[in-house]
Amino acid sequence: MSRHDHRTPRPSDPDAREGTAGGRSDSDGFAPRQPSGPRGGHDDRPTRALRVVGERAPAGPGYHVPDTPEVGWDMTAGRRRARISRAVLLCVLIVQAVLSLRLSNTAFQDEALYLAAGHAQLDHLLHGTPLPRDYAAYFSGSPQLYPVLAALVDGRFGLAGARSLSLVFMLATTGLLYSLTRRLFNERAALAAAALFAVLQSTVVMGYYATYDAAAVFLLALAAWIVVRTDRAPAAAVLLAAPAAVLAVGVKYAAALYLPTVVVLALLTAWPRRGAGAAALRMVLLGLGVGALLAAGVYATDLMAGVRQTTTDREHGTDSAGFLLRRSAEWGGLMFLTAVGGAVSYVRRSRMHESPLARLLDDPGRRRRALLGLVLCGTAVLAPAYQVHLATQVSLFKHVGFGLFFAAPMAGVGVTRLVGAHFRYPQLGIMLWTAMLCLGIAQADWRFALWPDSSAMVRAIEPHVDSEGHYLGSTPEVPLYYFREKTTHRQWQSVFGMEYTDEEGRYSTGDAAYRAALRDGEFDLIVLDGLTNPRVDDVIADAVRGNPHYRLLANLPFRNSAGTGEYRIWIKTS
Repeated sequence: MSRHDHRTPRPSDPDAREGTAGGRSDSDGFAPRQPSGPRGGHDDRPTRALRVVGERAPAGPGYHVPDTPEVGWDMTAGRRRARISRAVLLCVLIVQAVLSLRLSNTAFQDEALYLAAGHAQLDHLLHGTPLPRDYAAYFSGSPQLYPVLAALVDGRFGLAGARSLSLVFMLATTGLLYSLTRRLFNERAALAAAALFAVLQSTVVMGYYATYDAAAVFLLALAAWIVVRTDRAPAAAVLLAAPAAVLAVGVKYAAALYLPTVVVLALLTAWPRRGAGAAALRMVLLGLGVGALLAAGVYATDLMAGVRQTTTDREHGTDSAGFLLRRSAEWGGLMFLTAVGGAVSYVRRSRMHESPLARLLDDPGRRRRALLGLVLCGTAVLAPAYQVHLATQVSLFKHVGFGLFFAAPMAGVGVTRLVGAHFRYPQLGIMLWTAMLCLGIAQADWRFALWPDSSAMVRAIEPHVDSEGHYLGSTPEVPLYYFREKTTHRQWQSVFGMEYTDEEGRYSTGDAAYRAALRDGEFDLIVLDGLTNPRVDDVIADAVRGNPHYRLLANLPFRNSAGTGEYRIWIKTS
C-alpha cells in the first residue's frame, strides 16, 4: 500500500474523535484534504460523504437498560410480604378487639346461668358439694367443659375476665381464618376474609359474651385449619383434626351441624396435589376418626338427654320462615353475597395471582373449584335452614356466625376480585368493608342492649337474699350469679313452668301452680322484668295484687333496645 494511504477514521479511534490524526480539526470539524497518489489519479480513500457519516456516527450508550420483569407482584413468598401481611392482620385484630371491648352491660341470663353452673361444678369437683341441679339434662353443651373453664376465670377476674376469655377465642378464630385462607388462596384474600369476619355482629358480640359459642367456633376453626394445613402431609395426619372437631361438639352440641364441612374439606384440599384417591382416603379417615370419638363420648357420658332436649328434639317455636330469613339476611346477607360472588368468580377463573406466570401453576380444576365454593358458601345457610325448621330465632345471630366463618374465605376471594389486579379499584373494597363495619357496630350495640341493666335490681334485693329463702324471678339466673355465695339454684323458681303441692296435698302445674303458691305465701321475694315471659309475669302480678302476704318493694325503670320497662319487686311480709 502507498505511504500516502490512510485508514478510514472510526468513532472509536482517538484521532477521529478529535477530527484529525494530529488532534486538530478545520473549521468544519474535519481534517483538510491532502493530495495523495499520482497527479490526476483518484484518491482511494472514502468520499467526504462517507467519511462524514462515519465520523458523525454516535458513540454507543454508556448505560444498559435492564430486562423488565413481566410483573411487579412476585408470586413467591418473602419476608417483607410476610411482615406486611402480619402487620395488617394485627391491625384487623386490634379493630376486632376494640369493637368487642366497647360493649357494656350487666350479665345476660345465659352468661349468668353458665357461670353459676361452672362454679357449682367446681365446688362439686373440688369439695364434693352436691350439684343443685342436673345441668347435663338441659344444657346445650357439656357442663363440665366451658362452664368450668369460664368459672375459673370468673373467680379470678370477674365477669369482665370471663368475657375476655371469649375475646381470646374469637381473636384466635380470626387468626386461624387468615392462615387457612392464605393456604387456600393467597395473602390478600386471607386479609380480606379476616377483615370482613372481624366486624360481623356475631363475631363482635361473641367476642365479649361469656357463653359456649366463642369456644365452640374456635375449636371448629382449629379443626378446619388442621385439615387445610395437612393437605400435603401423609393421609393419617388429618386425624389430628378429629379431637378438636369432637371437642367443639362437646362444648356446644349445635357445632355438630358443621362437622360434615370439616370432613369434606379433607377431600377438597388434598385433591389438587395428591389426586382423588388419596384425597378420598383422607376424608374417610377423618370421618371415621370423628365418628369413633363421638361414639366414645356418648358412651362414656350421660349427655344425650341434653343433646335431645336442646338440639335434636328441641321444641319448635312460632317464628315464620320469612321472618327468620329476613333476620339472617340482616345479620349476614352482605357477607354471604360477597362469598357467593367470590365463589362464582373463582369457578370461572382459578388464577389468584396477578402474574401471567400464574397460568403455569397447577390448576385445581373447575369441578374442584365448584365443589369448594359450594361447600364453603353452602355451610353458611345451614343454621338459617335448621332454625327455619325449628321456627325459632333463639341463638340464630350466633349460629349465623358459625356458618359465615366457613364462607369467609370465598368472601375474601370476592373482595380481591372486586378490587381488581394491582388494586385497581380499592375504593370498592373499602366501601364494602365500611358498610359491614357500620352494620356490625349498630347490630352489636342493639344486641348488647336487649337485656336490661340489672345493677339497680341487684342492689335492691341484696339485703333480702340469704341461704334459706325461696324466690321467684323472671330471670333467676342473674341474681343467682351475683349472689352465688348466698344462694343456690334450688332456692329459685323461674317463670317457665312450675309444679306445686300445697299443704293439703293438692297438686297443680303451670299457671295454677303459681297462683296456689302465691296464695300460700310460698315465696319470700318476687322479681319480675316483664320481658322474659310477659304472660306469666301478668299472671303472677294479678295473683300478688291484694295478696296480704306481699308488699311492693320497688319499681325500678330501665331502658333496653326494645324501649323502656321496669323491674317490679315484691317482698313477703307475713
